[in-house]
Amino acid sequence: MSGTLTVVGTPIGNLGDFSPRAQEALAEADFIAAEDTRVTMKLLAHFGIRKPLVSYFEHNKRERGELICRRIEAGENCALVSDAGMPAISDPGEQLVAQCAERGIRVVAVPGPSAVVTALALSGLPTGRFTFEGFLSVNKKSRREHLEKLKGEERTMVFYEAPHKLAGTLADLLEALGDRRVALARELTKVHEEVLRTTLAQAARQYGEGGAKGEFVLVVEGAAPAAPAPGATVEEAAALALRYAEEGVSASEAARRAAGETGLKKGQVYRALLALQQEE
Repeated sequence: MSGTLTVVGTPIGNLGDFSPRAQEALAEADFIAAEDTRVTMKLLAHFGIRKPLVSYFEHNKRERGELICRRIEAGENCALVSDAGMPAISDPGEQLVAQCAERGIRVVAVPGPSAVVTALALSGLPTGRFTFEGFLSVNKKSRREHLEKLKGEERTMVFYEAPHKLAGTLADLLEALGDRRVALARELTKVHEEVLRTTLAQAARQYGEGGAKGEFVLVVEGAAPAAPAPGATVEEAAALALRYAEEGVSASEAARRAAGETGLKKGQVYRALLALQQEE
């Protein structure tokens, strides 16, 4: 009988965030696939867990994934962990989950801390709709193409960045997207946790000379919704108001903004917006 792959979220800084269920999942697994076995050994030692470890990281994921799948198919249960946070999210574990899915191996998850949603929740920016963009490529051409595609993105955007690359990334974001609100979250859940809510221009100046410390999550404001052309219909104005409402503003405020941009009466737009919301 085939075993199970259990995807286990681990702390992103504070060991107090490691849930009892996650501890139980590691304790009951036959073996653990870990991004860095040294990091995972420290976690296991802290909670008094002893289990065989198999290294699974970016440069061995193809062949090691095949080995792990065969062991699971032979009846063993494997727990997958990353160094911090949820495995398979901007993480090599994505490949292992895909391999298991292709082979019909049961995959379950024990949710845990995530830097993406933690930073988003602390950002003060709209959270109703967002897009996670991970790390920008170090290749200049790929990075430029990536940012070009994001110019009109209306959803809040979340990026990861290392401290030594922060200055360059902020400069590139400012050049590609223009000056927007941004929240820079560093060392989340750790002793020196900090969230700086500012603009891309101010952040680029502040970190332009380097000096950044700790791992960063950047939460960047999305592009303003494109306003309908003059002479817009009530339906078009209501659709614009709906986009504002999805960013977290009240229906009344969303209608006011859309009315101001289209030249229509707020009451008209408000009623059309409510009707549109009821349809959804």
